[in-house]
Formats: sequence, C-alpha cells, structure tokens
Amino acid sequence: MVSSKARVQRKNQANASAHVKRKMLSAHLSNELREKYGSRTARVCVGDTVIVVRGNSDIRNIEGKVLDVNTKTGRVSIEGITIKQADGTATERPIHASNLVIVKLNTEDPWRMDSLSKKKEA
Repeated sequence: MVSSKARVQRKNQANASAHVKRKMLSAHLSNELREKYGSRTARVCVGDTVIVVRGNSDIRNIEGKVLDVNTKTGRVSIEGITIKQADGTATERPIHASNLVIVKLNTEDPWRMDSLSKKKEA
C-alpha cells in the first residue's frame, strides 16, 4: 500500500478485490514446514491443521482443523473453538488468519503442493 495513514490502509483492505483478499489470508508455517517447503507463509485452506498463537488466553495454544475460510472478512473458523451466542447456542468463533500458525498442510490440492514445491526450488 502506498499510504502510511491507518484509515487509508483499512479502506484499501476492505475494498480490495477478491484475488488480493485471498493473499491476505496467509499464515506463518511452523518451523518444520518452513524448512521442508522453503517458504515462510502459506494461504490457509480448509483441512489445514493450525494452532492459535495470538488472542485471548482461552483460545491461545489450541490446535484444530480449519472448518471454514471467509475471504470477505479474512477470518477462519477452527473446530473446537466456539463462542456462545445470546440465546445460548455455540457457534464457531472466527479468528484472523494472521493469528495462526499452520502445523499441518492439507495436501489434497495438487496445484497448491506444486506451487509450494516451486518455492523450494527457487
């Protein structure tokens, strides 16, 4: 982003196009995956196993599988992390992707694994 003003950066993030917002959904890789793939970050996908490293003490250090990825808000739903609604029902708590560390990648997508292996070669 060009501007250093916080409000302009927030506006650009909110009004970004879909292919740009997709890149904003990346999280750090664990040390083992970082050495294996030669990359620092990867996009969070459904089926990845992640651990929460930032947030309230009740959700920090919880490891779980990604259930849903919302590209519009940049947040991820993880199994086992819920919040109570006003009527008492429990729903998934959305967590921003930058507060996560990917521990295990979902290797079902061949295109994704191909792009990660290209980073290792470079």
